[in-house]
This record gives sequence, structure tokens and C-alpha cells, in this order.
Amino acid sequence: MRIITCAEDVLEGADHLRRVEPRFEHALKLTGPLPLRRKKDGFEELLAAIVSQQISVAAANGIWKRLKAAKLTGPRKVLWASEEDLRAAGLSRQKVRYAKALAEARIDYAGLRDAQTKVVVETLTAVPGIGVWTAEIYAMFSLGHADVFAPGDLALQEAARILFDLPERPRERELRRMSEAWAPWRAVAARALWAYYRVEKQREGVR
Repeated sequence: MRIITCAEDVLEGADHLRRVEPRFEHALKLTGPLPLRRKKDGFEELLAAIVSQQISVAAANGIWKRLKAAKLTGPRKVLWASEEDLRAAGLSRQKVRYAKALAEARIDYAGLRDAQTKVVVETLTAVPGIGVWTAEIYAMFSLGHADVFAPGDLALQEAARILFDLPERPRERELRRMSEAWAPWRAVAARALWAYYRVEKQREGVR
């Protein structure tokens, strides 16, 4: 299992994409070098992913800033916080339940570092509020898995629609099938599509 650890890994993946799909050559000319996008692993990053679910990047950034200011980004703090405290920071009632479920889950984050993507997804999606999208984003950015994609992401779907000149935005199953051709560097394909989305839409598609 290939792990992305540095900018050179991303460059290697981008070169592969240029070879297997000419449209990525076009996208990469517009985007320039792709970002590494590696993050820490652990509770805080998963909580941040829950915050980001189904809202804009700008809205997620605002809520996360308020959670940080209130020191409500650690598992104990979330467990001890009242619903009113978490709601005051911007979480919906549903996301308050998800945040507390995550804090109670006692996930072995260190053990996930060497786990296959399938195991990571199965482990994380067992927690209420963590779906496949959140688990795949975590595997991609926090664990550095090189061959994971997140086809449920709306920005990736829209970027693929534009880049591949599709009549409509591809659904999750269709985009997952498309991404199989980009293995073993699907996580770099995701980075390329998010960067392309930023160029075309003039806004960020992912935190």
C-alpha cells in the first residue's frame, strides 16, 4: 500500500495521471503543482470532517474556528460539553450527536495507520455520523493512502463533469467506476480534480 508523504509522491502520481488520461494533462496545466494536503490523524481531524459534512468550505471553516476558540475539539471536552455549548459553536443537533458518538467510540487511531483502506472505512463507518465520504477523506489526508478516492464528494463530481465534458454531474457509483482507471494514484486524481474545481469555480471544494 503506497503512502503519500511528500510533494515528490504527489508529483509521481500526477505524472502517472498524465500518461493514463490526457485530460489530466489539461487540468494540471491550469492548476500548477498540486498540494500535498497531508493532515494529522486522530480525533480532531475526524471531528473536523464531521463539521464539514454537507456545508460549504467557508461555513465549515467558521464553525471550526468557533470550536477551537471554545476549546471543544478534543474527545474529553466534547464528551463533557453540553449540547448548548456545541450548538453555540455552530453544530447542528445532528452533528452534536455525531461528535459525541465519535468521542465515545475510543477508536484505535494508531492502529489505523497501518491498516488497509477497506479496514479504515469499515472501522470508521461503524461510528454514527461517519459515512464513507468522511472515512475516505480521512484515509486520504490523515493517513496518506495513495489509492483512495471520495466519489461522493460534490466538488469532485462537478470537476469531473467539466473536465470530462459530461452532460451531467456523475453520481457516486459512476465516478467511483471512472476512478478505477486512475489507480494506483486515485488520491492524486482527487487532488487534481479539487484543484481544477478551484480554477473553474473560483472557490475551494475541500478544506
